Amino acid sequence: MRAIDLSHVTWRKSSYSNPDGGECLEVADHIPALVPVRDSKAPARGTLVFGDAAWSTFLGAVKAN
Repeated sequence: MRAIDLSHVTWRKSSYSNPDGGECLEVADHIPALVPVRDSKAPARGTLVFGDAAWSTFLGAVKAN
């Protein structure tokens, strides 16, 4: 697995995050075929990187519930 340099990305709070500041998920846009995701309360703990298809499947499941 290759390392991905995310030091230059701009993070935004996901529209699925809690608006009261509780469960805050951040995503980075504009990375071809990848969707980096992190916890905004603890960004140093790491980032999960999903492929486009996996992220779309996940969002579909979230919307269905």
